[in-house]
Amino acid sequence: MKRTTDGGLPAIREKEALALVTEMMAVPGKSCEEGLIATHIRKRLKAIGIPDAAVSVDAVHKQSPYGGTQGNVIVKLPGTIKAPRRLLMSHIDTVPLCVGCKPVKKGERIVSKDPKTALGADNRAGASVLLNTLIEIQRQKLPHPPLTIFWPVQEEIGLVGARYVSLSKLGSPKLCYNWDGGDPNAATIGATGGYDIDIWIHGIASHAGAHPEAGVSAAAVAGIAIADLVKNGWHGLVVKGNKTGTSNIGIVQGGDATNVVLPELKIAAEARSHDPIFRKQIMEAMRAAFEKAVTEVKSVTGATAKLVFEADLKYESFKLDENEPAVKSALAAIEAIGMPASTRITNGGLDANWLSARGLPTVTLGCGQENAHTVDEALHIEKFLAACRIGLLLATGAV
Repeated sequence: MKRTTDGGLPAIREKEALALVTEMMAVPGKSCEEGLIATHIRKRLKAIGIPDAAVSVDAVHKQSPYGGTQGNVIVKLPGTIKAPRRLLMSHIDTVPLCVGCKPVKKGERIVSKDPKTALGADNRAGASVLLNTLIEIQRQKLPHPPLTIFWPVQEEIGLVGARYVSLSKLGSPKLCYNWDGGDPNAATIGATGGYDIDIWIHGIASHAGAHPEAGVSAAAVAGIAIADLVKNGWHGLVVKGNKTGTSNIGIVQGGDATNVVLPELKIAAEARSHDPIFRKQIMEAMRAAFEKAVTEVKSVTGATAKLVFEADLKYESFKLDENEPAVKSALAAIEAIGMPASTRITNGGLDANWLSARGLPTVTLGCGQENAHTVDEALHIEKFLAACRIGLLLATGAV
């Protein structure tokens, strides 16, 4: 374990770290609109002496299916000690509910003053861990290995920044760490994979009072399909033998009049499993249910609806070995600050899914965020400060 010149582990300034995260949570930046927070980060980088040549902004938003105005922000620094390059990352977008947040301290937590907004600790807490780490390295002139600091965009809507980033821009790091939700002492070493599924049912319109038999109801097709999935155990928690996963019909949109047989219906759904083969099996069971339902709803002339079923792999599952160097160093950093270290597997998706799938095994650590994506969101102050200490240890190669 490397020590500072005075023999101790590198320290953080707690008041400054809390002021930084509070400041960053107040800056709006929902997915696809991260420009203000990206600019804020770049101004802080310039203020602490990070050279402009070390900072780049890519154009992943131009590859994104959602569009957007801002690419990933990436800082690459040469090392002052000879060691493998380390990458620290944390996404900078928030869910829309966070826009307008006014963070205030309340006891041992930071919360939103406005009861109608979320806090944005997910994931401005992680983003500020990275920025605070650079601030402390510059302020204390701490020795460090080559570093890549990576702030991805559009995580909340599909891990877009991590999915499309050019790996060459990251500098071939050997140890990779991601900060997102949860407790700082739990290292997430695996996560599920998931399909996003879009379903369009094109029925046939007719007058619902005069000639309903001439139409084909898209709602009837959807109802039969969904009932079939529920009956046969392919909706919700899916358990088949020793294989498990989940599926969900999340959005159903269509219709604008009660006197018209519903001609068009769009459904947004998902299927998840840690097992890629079983995940595909769930998705195909959903496709089969809708294809079968189409054949069961006919007009008086025998016409049926048309179906479009599209599935996109939103993120691939992964599981890191506990002997993976990034995992071992993350657990050592947690223990070095006096916390009991543990590992966990999550059923959600992380930016680490795509980096790990693309050949950069990435462990994820929490920052003390609570009740993310709700108006009850909070940031636990001591846990956030612990995350800052862990980030600084990992960035400096102290563990």
